[in-house]
Amino acid sequence: MNSSWVLKGILAALFLGALLVPAGVQAHCDTLDGPVVMAAKAALEKGDVTPVLKWVKKDQEEEIRAVFKKTMAVRGKGPEAKEMADMYFFETLVRIHRASEGAPYTGLTAGPAEPIIVEADNSLEKGSADHLVKHVTDAAAKGIRERFQKTLERKKHAEDSVGAGREFVESYVEFTHYVERLHLEAAAPAAHGAEPGAHKH
Repeated sequence: MNSSWVLKGILAALFLGALLVPAGVQAHCDTLDGPVVMAAKAALEKGDVTPVLKWVKKDQEEEIRAVFKKTMAVRGKGPEAKEMADMYFFETLVRIHRASEGAPYTGLTAGPAEPIIVEADNSLEKGSADHLVKHVTDAAAKGIRERFQKTLERKKHAEDSVGAGREFVESYVEFTHYVERLHLEAAAPAAHGAEPGAHKH
């Protein structure tokens, strides 16, 4: 079989594979400048899959190794082949990483990560969580105060009419659920003994 047809077949399979991903929401690891893709780029440049293996579970490792091997073989066929093969590897790695989290995936984006995620990454680079803690606690305090004040004002008029009472209940439910969610997340212990890569974003 003509080698050009073999290459075209491989490229077509890679391209289609990159498109066939389940629907879902975007996350930090779904960005082209996120940590998973950065690790993938480093692995491809070195020709060593090791840097990306920490982002997947042990039982997913063989699939990543196989895709990496195929990507390395195709990317040497020229600039266009390299671009398509690399993107397929990025897509596959991120999709599998997201699946290991039990999270959906819709593809890679070039947009920036959420500011709070950038803050979290910066805290790790600086070796201090102080600024991150202040950022999060300030936002939580603002959210509590806003909901508290709104609920308090409506509570004062809750008995004026059924409509006013319902407005109070609506605010009360939002306020208490907000506080409950914050407290549950804040009080939850850090996960111990989890396999690397098995985390939420």
